Amino acid sequence: MQAIHRQAESEIAAGPVAAAHALAAGIRDRAEHIERQRRLPTELVRAMAGVGLFRMCVPRAVGGLEVDAATMVEAIEAVAKADGSAGWCVMIGATSGLVSAYLPEAIASEIYGPPQAITGGVFAPHGKGSAVAGGYRVTGRWPFGSGCEHCAWLMGGSVVLDDGSPRLLPNGQPDSRMMLFPSAAVEILDTWTVSGLRGSGSHDFSVSDLLVPAGRSVSLITDRPRQPGPLYIFPVFGLLALGIAGVALGLARRSIDELIDLAGAKTPTGSRKRLGERTMVQMHVAEAEALLRSARAFLFDAIGDAWQAASGTGAISIAQRATLRLAATHATTSAAKVVDLMYNAGGGTSIYATSPLQRLFRDIHVVTQHMMVAPPTFELTGRLFLGIDTDTSML
Repeated sequence: MQAIHRQAESEIAAGPVAAAHALAAGIRDRAEHIERQRRLPTELVRAMAGVGLFRMCVPRAVGGLEVDAATMVEAIEAVAKADGSAGWCVMIGATSGLVSAYLPEAIASEIYGPPQAITGGVFAPHGKGSAVAGGYRVTGRWPFGSGCEHCAWLMGGSVVLDDGSPRLLPNGQPDSRMMLFPSAAVEILDTWTVSGLRGSGSHDFSVSDLLVPAGRSVSLITDRPRQPGPLYIFPVFGLLALGIAGVALGLARRSIDELIDLAGAKTPTGSRKRLGERTMVQMHVAEAEALLRSARAFLFDAIGDAWQAASGTGAISIAQRATLRLAATHATTSAAKVVDLMYNAGGGTSIYATSPLQRLFRDIHVVTQHMMVAPPTFELTGRLFLGIDTDTSML
């Protein structure tokens, strides 16, 4: 891994996408280990952190890369193609870095300044934060803490309580804030025994009556970024959805590559022809290519349009935000269809634990369950396209 790390570091000047590609072979070689251990190896985490993959969304003002949105997605895609769990952890670490743009710069530097700093967490408000002088007393337990074992800081969504009652926003919804905790103050509960993305280590984590200074909390609904730049004009939840789509695209591309390799070598039982000579397999590969390329093109077209608006007018319209979410969800669901096609085309070979197609199948069907790209997103964006009044606070 050290040699690969040095190669990746030599690529960092060319950007995180080149660095991700340089690390890919080493990540791929460790896929079985990642799966068995249910977490990423420490040396791999250090290598990815060393080339800035977890700092892609951190402002340059506090030592981050502050890349454009398309670069973030491409880098995540490259890692996910090598291993889904590694790609997922990069996605979580990178998008969690967006919080740094909302924090006071001194606090952001404290948390995100160290080169190996990695953050993660859960937006869902499973915690409660009682308002006290100077901050909040937080208690909660959060599931799906991806990469929590290698994070220096974790964050958890918490409903703010005033004298025991939820503080309400003008729209009547409870006020929820992301509370940031040093990892030493967090208990990690071993709960991640699952079907796919096994190596992401997405355990539950909890805190109990922990004092969180007010400066280490942010609202992703009502607060506004303190840092300028088009990356921070992008909607936070939209960027999260884009990152998830990047993981899905990487898994789909890998599935096509694996099936093509298999089709050139396998002669199915009872046949004289190689798998690749079967008409149905040829049709499946062509359909998969069309699905993947078209979904990817739509995604990057939506990103480019929104980035141009953010860089020009300094604002991204509701219609553009809706298109970003639609493109991310479409990319993810299309990627799942691609993997399914390749899994089925692989026949009996696909079901074995030794087959990458089997792991890709499990991984992609965990990715599709994330709420940012789940089927209700089609309902949300469809309402907007039809001109129906819709809550867009999490768009």
